Amino acid sequence: MSIYVCIVKTSEKHIKYHVNDLVKFTAFLDVNFKTWKYFNVYDYKTKDQIGNFTINNKPTSKHI
Repeated sequence: MSIYVCIVKTSEKHIKYHVNDLVKFTAFLDVNFKTWKYFNVYDYKTKDQIGNFTINNKPTSKHI
């Protein structure tokens, strides 16, 4: 089960992903969406926003 729901802003659109590991997710974005700008992280169960990362401020651990 996913721990987080991430909504990513790319240059074209917003995309929603269910994520377990924020570091691997950021690497995925760097490869597949080179122009991503930021993503907001939400708790899967409560839907509360718990984090925000940008292309210049990437997560350093897999969990918040």
